[in-house]
Parts: sequence; C-alpha cells; structure tokens
Amino acid sequence: MKFSAIISLALLSSSATAFAPASKPVASSTALNAESSRQDFLKTMFAVASVPLIQVVAPESASAAKYGGFGAGSPNVFDPKEAIVDEDILKSGAVQDALGKVKGYSNLVKEMSAALDQNPQVDLGPTIRKQFDFVQLRSSLNTLNTAFDEDTQRGTDRLIRLVMQDLTELETSNRQKDGIVRSERRMDIMKGKLAKLGTSFDDFLAFAN
Repeated sequence: MKFSAIISLALLSSSATAFAPASKPVASSTALNAESSRQDFLKTMFAVASVPLIQVVAPESASAAKYGGFGAGSPNVFDPKEAIVDEDILKSGAVQDALGKVKGYSNLVKEMSAALDQNPQVDLGPTIRKQFDFVQLRSSLNTLNTAFDEDTQRGTDRLIRLVMQDLTELETSNRQKDGIVRSERRMDIMKGKLAKLGTSFDDFLAFAN
C-alpha cells in the first residue's frame, strides 16, 4: 500500500512538471548590448538626417551665390567692392608703376588671343618668354598687392598664384613639334588657356580699380 502511494506521488509530480509553463530564457548580456548599440546607431542616424541642408552647404558655394560668377572657381576670393585698399600706398610711385605693368601684361594676353584667332598655327612661345618674365611678373603682382589689407590679400594672393599657373599652362599647351600642324582640338585648348589667364588678370586688376 505504501509502495503504491509512493508511485502515485511520483507520477503526479512528473505530470505537474510536464504541464508547467516554460520559463523564458534570460537574455544574455551580449544580446542586450547588441540591441542597445543598434538603438544608439538609429538615434545617431536620425539626428544626422535631421540637420538642415543649409548647414552643410560649402562656404565657397555661398560666396559664389552672393557675388555671382566672380571668383566662383577661386575659393577665398571675394568681391573687389568689399576690398580694403590703402589709397596712399596705391598712389605711390612703385605701386603705380606695378599697376601699369600688370595692365600691360593683361593687354598682351588679349593681343595673343587675337593673334591666335588670325593664325591658328601661330607660335606664342617667343612672346611668352620675352614679354612674360616670371620673376618680373611676380614682382609686379606682389608690389601691387601691398596696397591691400591682409584680409583682401587672402584672396588676391590666390589670384596671383592663378596668374602664374595659367601662364605656365599656356606655355605648355603652345608647344608644338616642328612640321606638325596644330589640330583644332589643340587650338581650342590654347584659346581656353588664354581666356583663363585673361580672366585671372582681370579679376586681380578689379581690386585696384
């Protein structure tokens, strides 16, 4: 009798265990950390996406919009109307002499453009080497640049570098092997270099007018 009672209790205990609701597994610390990291990532992405587009517009684009086409391809160059010029320095003999020379260089660029239009095969090399001495050109540009304040020079310094670079590119594009006819494509490249150099001179001179 006692043995039967023990068997009955054992069976009841097994049945109760079988029908008891299964306990939920405790989430591991790794899973919790992963979920937390995912939530943080989503919050960060939402914050970035919420930043107004106007805040990420490049300063150069804003300047180009404000001043039109002037200096659009030259960061740190602003409107000449905003420039601060020391009139006493500008009127000095040395600066006026430099101003006259820079204007002369600018006119030479226009003359070379006209010569190329008349004769697509013209060799501009001799004119460039004779009339555009790099040392003298840079000296004239730098002397004229002394008439501007430091903030203005941040823009005009870049224009000076552009003039020197454009002149170098023009001289390179002008080179042609003897007996080889300059193609229309090469002529267009030279015209583009001349136009670019002329614009750099005009932009720089605009600060002194």
